Amino acid sequence: MTDRGDPRPLSVTEAIEGRRSIRAFRPEPVPRPMIERVLATAGRAPSGSNIQPWRVYVVTGARKAELEREMLAAFDRGAFGEDEYQYYPKPWREPYLERRRKAGWGLYSLLGITRDDKDGMARQLRRNFLFFDAPVGLIFSIDRDLPMGSWLDYGMFIQSVMLAARGLGLETCPQQAFSAYHAIIRRVLGIPQEEMVVCGMALGYADWSATVNRLVTEREPLDRFIMFL
Repeated sequence: MTDRGDPRPLSVTEAIEGRRSIRAFRPEPVPRPMIERVLATAGRAPSGSNIQPWRVYVVTGARKAELEREMLAAFDRGAFGEDEYQYYPKPWREPYLERRRKAGWGLYSLLGITRDDKDGMARQLRRNFLFFDAPVGLIFSIDRDLPMGSWLDYGMFIQSVMLAARGLGLETCPQQAFSAYHAIIRRVLGIPQEEMVVCGMALGYADWSATVNRLVTEREPLDRFIMFL
């Protein structure tokens, strides 16, 4: 489906160009066969020697609510954990720092959160751990001993999940924030120590009436990142 409920099927180009991080979802559940179809389609993503390094924990209902309670309790007492892997650059430098700031302030400005409103920023960050009210949460993990190539494959799989979801009228928000609570996630979901939590994802039907879903981040023009030789 196209954006905002148009039932016309999406082309591949439309699915990619219209994708955005959705931060408000409608409450209606997603049928299990639809979730399975999304993940089966994404499972066609390429991987070196076809090793398919991905593993997905699908959480709904009571188990999802339990996970949210545990993460929110930690967040509210200021216990923001440490990631098991480095996701962002350290230290930040240009041009990446400016792009990050532009995306962040684009979101906060849309929501009326000013630069000195630390409580407002914290409230918005907190919503990550409710999966932005989506009915389905996905937690992605990978075997801890797999090297960088498998992580590259994993990125293609996660992108495929998001595009396959759009093809069925669903939307998503990939959420690296979950990796900070990997210990809680591992305990609640029974994920073995041999697996590393990569990220989470909210999955459901977008609430297009929500202001936050109007955010569309900019992309660099072609001449900034390609070279014709």
